[in-house]
Amino acid sequence: MKRYIRDYLLLALMAGAVIALDQWTKALVRDSLALGEYWSPWPWLTPYARIVHWHNTGVAFGMFPGMGQVFTVLAILVSVVIIYYFPRVAPQDWSLRVAMGLQLAGALGNLIDRVLFGGVTDFISVGTFPVFNVADSSITIGVLILILGIWLQERKAKSAGEDGVPIEVRAGEVPSDKESLC
Repeated sequence: MKRYIRDYLLLALMAGAVIALDQWTKALVRDSLALGEYWSPWPWLTPYARIVHWHNTGVAFGMFPGMGQVFTVLAILVSVVIIYYFPRVAPQDWSLRVAMGLQLAGALGNLIDRVLFGGVTDFISVGTFPVFNVADSSITIGVLILILGIWLQERKAKSAGEDGVPIEVRAGEVPSDKESLC
């Protein structure tokens, strides 16, 4: 029982911090800029990076506009699955735990906007890339960490075969101690 409490506390702290940052930044944008208005600290920076108040009824990066209800249901399902499986992930699997925490934060951050405002507030605009927010970034970084973690685990598994013996030894290298030859 203590492990479940510890695991859920870790998940709540990780996701809660990102959700708080996401909601705080979105509130700043909604309070400071009219819809469609942008802000940039230096004019020379405006073509490359700016803060813009945008209302997104689709999913991350403006994809699938008008499908907010579908993504509301999807965010709820993803959140429930993450909350259910998080304590079942081994504590040593840090990449999966961090990825799940970031993905939960992103899903819930945008879900809060969909429920309260009928769409998601996006505000980070870089070049010609679609406008996004902290929650979208959290989901994207979570996926990248997940991919990196899987790649590192596969690499580790390849360096040690299924039996735990390094591939170099099995490939023909003779162990140096005489007892292993008997």
